[in-house]
Amino acid sequence: MRIGFTYDLRSDYLALGYGEEATAEFDKEETIAAIEAELRTLGYLVDRIGHVKALAARLAAGQSWDLVFNICEGLHGAGREAQVPALLDAFGIPYVFSGPTTLALTLNKALTKHVVQNLGIPTAEFAVIARREEIAQVRLPFPLFLKPTCEGTGKGVSSRSRVSDPAALAQVALDLLERFQQPVLVEVYLPGREFTTGVVGQGENARVLGTMEVLFTDVAETSDYSYLNKADYEDRVQYRPVFGNVAQACEEVALAAWRGLGCVDGGRVDLRMDDSERVCFIEVNPLAGLNPTHSDLPILCRLHGISFHDLIARIMTQAHQRLHPDR
Repeated sequence: MRIGFTYDLRSDYLALGYGEEATAEFDKEETIAAIEAELRTLGYLVDRIGHVKALAARLAAGQSWDLVFNICEGLHGAGREAQVPALLDAFGIPYVFSGPTTLALTLNKALTKHVVQNLGIPTAEFAVIARREEIAQVRLPFPLFLKPTCEGTGKGVSSRSRVSDPAALAQVALDLLERFQQPVLVEVYLPGREFTTGVVGQGENARVLGTMEVLFTDVAETSDYSYLNKADYEDRVQYRPVFGNVAQACEEVALAAWRGLGCVDGGRVDLRMDDSERVCFIEVNPLAGLNPTHSDLPILCRLHGISFHDLIARIMTQAHQRLHPDR
């Protein structure tokens, strides 16, 4: 089977003048090479395509593939993660990972929380600030936690993200509005333990890979998964597998969110406990990072005895079962 491989290579965007934070979600060559090697080991013929513009050019030239392994995050627009699957849908080409509706929804953390809340899944109370005038309308109890609505990899999250009074709320909200040119998500701060749960499959066939706890060291910027903590995780963050009742509680919330949001094939759900130790949904990652060494999902899998090869194999198995349910 001939597989196309779509991705955003960080070095390409750095060469065009984009900064470190702007390209934080994009992949290194080592990630692309590792995924390609595993796909080849599984017997696929892999054709590197690259980003959405490269895909569009090759589709316009009449090229096609049996399947596309898509990890493109995109660069521009609130629907940037949905661009590649939407384009592939237009040309009738199947692909691995979630479709444009799910990716457009889950990139927007506020819209995702509305859906999750409507599904009855626990999540922190929240508000959205789209304009300066809306800051004074926030009526949530402090402390609060602020971040951009449509970013990942901890972008926009720092030691300043947790605020304890109206003055700090206004200051941080204005800064995020200016820097990221998008609405700001304001959540009641969850003070408890932080977890991430890996999931493969879809719907009732979705299964948990395992859960790990995210722990912050003494040199961490803050006790939250900030941009700096993620970037320097070897010194700032520790991970440990979670089992028993806590794992079960995490996995129930993760599976409910994964299924309710229509995620497929593989990814992660991030969770945190509130002050009563109730596990709450933070966000979902249907295009989870796949660096075999540094990304959370492969780290989680290693802690649970699942190799990177086995992770990619399980994702591909789920994709084939989804696309060919009668075989």
